[in-house]
Amino acid sequence: MSLKPVVALVGRPNVGKSTLFNRLTRSRAALVADFSGLTRDRHYGEGRVGDKPFIVIDTGGFEPVAKDGILLEMARQTKQAIAEADVVIFLVDARAGVNGHDHDIAQLLRRNSQRVLLAVNKAEGMGAGNATAEFHELGLGQPYPISAAHGDGIGELIEIALEGMGEVKVERTDSEADFDGDEADAPEMPELPHDHRIKLAIVGRPNVGKSTLINTLMGEERVIAFDMPGTTRDAIEIEFDKGGKRYTLIDTAGLRKRGKVFEAIEKFSVIKTLQAIEASNVVLLMIDATQEVSDQDAHIAGFVLETGRAVVVAINKWDDTDADQRNRIEREFQRKLRFLSFANVHNLVALTGQGIKPVLKSINEAHAAAFAKLSTPKLTRELQAAVEQQQPPRKGIFRPKMRYAHQGGQNPPLIIVHGNALDAISDSYRRYLETRFREAFRLNGTPLRVEFKSSQNPYA
Repeated sequence: MSLKPVVALVGRPNVGKSTLFNRLTRSRAALVADFSGLTRDRHYGEGRVGDKPFIVIDTGGFEPVAKDGILLEMARQTKQAIAEADVVIFLVDARAGVNGHDHDIAQLLRRNSQRVLLAVNKAEGMGAGNATAEFHELGLGQPYPISAAHGDGIGELIEIALEGMGEVKVERTDSEADFDGDEADAPEMPELPHDHRIKLAIVGRPNVGKSTLINTLMGEERVIAFDMPGTTRDAIEIEFDKGGKRYTLIDTAGLRKRGKVFEAIEKFSVIKTLQAIEASNVVLLMIDATQEVSDQDAHIAGFVLETGRAVVVAINKWDDTDADQRNRIEREFQRKLRFLSFANVHNLVALTGQGIKPVLKSINEAHAAAFAKLSTPKLTRELQAAVEQQQPPRKGIFRPKMRYAHQGGQNPPLIIVHGNALDAISDSYRRYLETRFREAFRLNGTPLRVEFKSSQNPYA
């Protein structure tokens, strides 16, 4: 494979790193607002200057001397990004000037072997000399005036950053965590294109263990897992390969009830989470075994169902519960989330990896079911068998007559039934057909939609 140059963006909070990230990646993937400390995890994207592709890493506000709490976790994420980078762009704020945090960061960067470019952001309208003069004291060479918001000076900065760097051919290594599972007994499903990735959104209430699960899968602290609700604010995409399957993991911000979304940051996070669900193929809904199944869990599950995404349920922190708690949560699940009866439910301990193998197996099965190709002859034979066993009820003097069925879409599978007077089909009979099709084609883990299309009466 080709190894693209990696550029890490570092700096203290609110100097414009995410704005620069969005401009370099030509996206709005990073959250941007006039709040300090908005980005917490490291966030990867792809950029290109001319014919030179590169990977850019957005990092949280960096405080190298942080001793504890979330600031320490953010500092660890930034240090990991620096270690991964070929070149570091250190952003400072032309309008705020040099401060103590800038000196702390500069001191740490001087001790590393990576190339460092000093970018003086928010320099629009100031004149190059005035914007950069005081930043020479950081001892990192020539400061480059830029404006991430307006695009000034960025092309030249990246050209300099990538000087002498080409794509290097390297052998692929398999460094993911080892969770070997026997998949020989998995149901046979249609093969997907070799380059197809399973896009997996991991969702749930705050502090349920989403980031912990990703870190366990990756075998490293890839995202911050901190015992404080709402640690993850953005939706972070991470590529992960396991057992011949290719995944894009999406760690999402915990969804809160509408009445508790006070800050603009939280509003951004909810939007990102909902977008992540819509953009995914499979959703892993995580529930905390130590707490009750809440209305919020049901709201999240309902949105997943509305979007038609395949879903697997993982009840996390199972090791922290006794028999009474386990019975309680099983009863609550049946009462509040019975509309997810098609989904596989697993007990999980994300911190240790206990239960991860069957979860991955169910994710693979749900994804295959969501993209299953259903032949018209087989669908029609199953439709006819269902009608022979139980005919649709009459409506007045007419009985609906179903002639044939074909597939109308995937993710979720859509089956269209053709016939006469099908407007009279009841919801209960629709559910009966859904159950028959699901069992016949082993469509576990995905919603299934059945639509009816009546033939036009030429004499009407």
